[in-house]
Amino acid sequence: MNITFILSILAAISAILFLRANQRRSKRQEYIFKPLTTLLILLIALLGPAEENVLYKWAITVGLALSLAGDIFLLLPRERFIYGLVSFLIAHIFFIVAFASEGFSSSILVFIPFAIYGIIILVILRPHLGKLLLPAIIYALALMVMGWQAAGRWTDAGSQSSMLALLGALLFIFSDSIMMLHRFRSPHPNARLLYMSLYYLALWLLAISVVLY
Repeated sequence: MNITFILSILAAISAILFLRANQRRSKRQEYIFKPLTTLLILLIALLGPAEENVLYKWAITVGLALSLAGDIFLLLPRERFIYGLVSFLIAHIFFIVAFASEGFSSSILVFIPFAIYGIIILVILRPHLGKLLLPAIIYALALMVMGWQAAGRWTDAGSQSSMLALLGALLFIFSDSIMMLHRFRSPHPNARLLYMSLYYLALWLLAISVVLY
């Protein structure tokens, strides 16, 4: 068995244990398995090949490392939320760098669906964001540009790596959307189970896009 397969299995087990801990409200286990899952996924990208595009590998790896930092901040009390938001914002910037490493996509037609989606989410959330409105706008813009560049790369390259990266970017967008709606507008008991599942799958797809580059 290769290292990617082993790390993927370990990450899946860790993710399941985290989700179970969350359902059982076991904070101690959450503190262990939430960052551990992201760390295992990070190692998949870190140990992946880099012969074809070194920038892509390291930009994705740094983005995953910042996602790990964001995970840790979001485990802390609510007042650390902004630090988690900033960590993920910078992570998305690195993901943008990775997706644009072969050329920045300037297709407005590809960007329009992401722009419309981002505006709809912000309109829904605006009455509930308070002082976080501006950070949320900046974060949403980075998230939509990330999706745009991932879609543009897939449109241009059509490779397996670009397809997995696009799927990862889309799942990241959906995960963050559900998380923000749950946190600020309509709390739901099963929302975290859904958005964390999508989040881990998104990270794994991004890591595998490095391995299959």
